[in-house]
Amino acid sequence: MELQDCIIIGGGPAGLNAAVVLGRCRRKVLVFDTENYRNGSSHGMHNYLTRDDILPGDFLNICHQELEKYSVQLLHKKIVTAAKNNEGIFIAKDEDGRLYYSKKLLVATGLTDTLPGVPGFKEMYGRSVFHCPYCDGWEVRDKRLGVYAKNKEGWELALTLKGWSEQVILYTDGKNKVKPEHKQQLDANNIPVIRLPIDRLYGIDGQLEKIIFKNGEERPCDALFFVNGYIQQCNLAEAFGCEMNKKGVVVTNRYQQTNIPGLYVAGDASKDMHFVVVAGAEGAKAGVIINKELQKEHTDKKAEISKPTAVL
Repeated sequence: MELQDCIIIGGGPAGLNAAVVLGRCRRKVLVFDTENYRNGSSHGMHNYLTRDDILPGDFLNICHQELEKYSVQLLHKKIVTAAKNNEGIFIAKDEDGRLYYSKKLLVATGLTDTLPGVPGFKEMYGRSVFHCPYCDGWEVRDKRLGVYAKNKEGWELALTLKGWSEQVILYTDGKNKVKPEHKQQLDANNIPVIRLPIDRLYGIDGQLEKIIFKNGEERPCDALFFVNGYIQQCNLAEAFGCEMNKKGVVVTNRYQQTNIPGLYVAGDASKDMHFVVVAGAEGAKAGVIINKELQKEHTDKKAEISKPTAVL
């Protein structure tokens, strides 16, 4: 049995940054990456100094080159189950049934946005349909912006978008979920609410041009932001019995530790500030704490072995 110091499940910025930190600490690290990234469709990363506008794929290529310097193993396989045995060792099983063993486990699989089922959303996602104004608002500033919110409240996002454009409309796709006090705020900021059921989004080559309603009416729109929730990319942390909050993300302390000893969670899977730079920072924190825990366990074990025996 080859025992790793740490297995990292998830090859996004959180997992990769933790891997670099641990690799530089001369730890044996194994990273699993399914190459299913939340921002894979994005036209560029933002809010990350020195990496503004970089394509996610280019960013990952740089990360992988850095991993090689520190002998971090990267496997493009999916971990389907993980458990902790009586000796405190984590056992992870991949999709082919192979087992891997480690002293610590970091889950950094992130989230998946729940795309509305309206035709056109999937085709335009990441190009003119977005979920985060802080990530993509600058690129569509002063354009005709829409907010799609059928099953969630979208009034707050609509008000936020006024910082990027004066032309903002809230679309509820047949629902009437806007509370009177929120409608008053929207009216005060000249944000119309259109409740007509939506038939489809229309555009060419991923660029949204208009929203077409089921009654045949149309409304021009250059970019659409949506509020439709998200889900965990995998349920490993939840299966361990990790505490979850009401938003469906894992509860951790400030060191990314969960309520399960030896199990850490970093990145979008554990917080609701969904920036690449934040995920990377959380991965770095997790890497440092994991190394410190490994150092402490090693020191305590040596001290226990060298403890003098009583002479009778």
